[in-house]
Amino acid sequence: MKPLNFIHKIKKIKIDIRAYTLIFALLVIWLLFGSLTGGVFLSSRNFSNLLRQMTIVSFLSIGMTLVIITGNIDLSVGSMIGFISVIAAYLQAIMLPTFLPGLFPTLSVELLGILSTIITIIICLLLGLLIGICQGYIVAYGGVPAFIVTLGGMLVLRGGVLGVTQGKTIVPIEDSLRLIAQGYLSKNPGRLIAVIAIIIIFLITLQSRTKKKQYGLEIKSLSYDLVVASVYSALVLGFVLIMNSYKGLQIPVLIMTIIAILFTYLTNNTRFGRYIYAVGGNKEAARLSGINVQSVVLKTYALIGLLGGIAGIVLTGYVAAGTTSGGMNYELSAIGGCVMGGTSLMGGIGTVFGALMGTLLMTSLENGMSVMNMSVFWQYIVKGLILVLAVYVDVTSRKNKSL
Repeated sequence: MKPLNFIHKIKKIKIDIRAYTLIFALLVIWLLFGSLTGGVFLSSRNFSNLLRQMTIVSFLSIGMTLVIITGNIDLSVGSMIGFISVIAAYLQAIMLPTFLPGLFPTLSVELLGILSTIITIIICLLLGLLIGICQGYIVAYGGVPAFIVTLGGMLVLRGGVLGVTQGKTIVPIEDSLRLIAQGYLSKNPGRLIAVIAIIIIFLITLQSRTKKKQYGLEIKSLSYDLVVASVYSALVLGFVLIMNSYKGLQIPVLIMTIIAILFTYLTNNTRFGRYIYAVGGNKEAARLSGINVQSVVLKTYALIGLLGGIAGIVLTGYVAAGTTSGGMNYELSAIGGCVMGGTSLMGGIGTVFGALMGTLLMTSLENGMSVMNMSVFWQYIVKGLILVLAVYVDVTSRKNKSL
């Protein structure tokens, strides 16, 4: 029994090492760029910009993770958010201002702007959901390869961007919409969120221990769990303090965090989440076990469409306009973030946390090279090499496991 227990412990250690390797790599990159930029990269202002920079791609990476886990791909997400972005700009700058004042003549200009933003958000979310459902239906029920469907979708949606904009930038955008992507919470709300997050962390830790006891599962010592919870709490508190030292907690980062928590719960604690991994691990075995594989695939595309709608709204607020180049190459950044975070392109493996960390790592590389004023062509070369390396490591590790 002792040798078996020892082997079991070694396997656990390997899993932990693999999980924390990305965090270690991220810290090394931060320290490297910090030293190369004379500390500018590590400033609170740059960290704030870095996190804001990663939010749009993070929404796509979270959705892309679910799609890739099922063994599929979505090449249209960049063009999707570009199309949704110009639709949002068109609604706010051209369409809604023409008839909202006539429908609500008693409302002030500010209230009309807020109403315009609410309508725009609803339409854009529904549009993203519709695009995801249409592509997902063709992939799941039409039997057309996801690569071809989403490649065609990318071209159609990019054409839609050019058709809506007519080659011109669409402005202006309401202040209420810009606030979603550019706004900050003041220091006191940021502190309150930190306190609430810390309380939730400890409550979840204690609740998890209680559930494991009820089901007779192995649990670690209370002191160990409390230390882990304290470390996470310290990270949350440190993050909020750093953000407050600049302008405060960014609203898009808060939205990203909430969505990441929701999708982490979805993948780890729901039947649908288990179905996603089952389909990606072995589609035929999943079908034979009673899982509706087509429905699962359709739902993952619907979710990435919905997240694309959120990303398009944030992109519009961030740029404060609808542009012809909106969302260009974002699909590559999303896929790169997923792969860097440990999501296997062969399906069945991946986490939301890994996708976020991979996206943060890719964004850190972009941000660091930009702060160093590195030539753009070198930035593309470095990102491309790192992406190929990440896929190579994934394929190699898969081969070693199968031996």
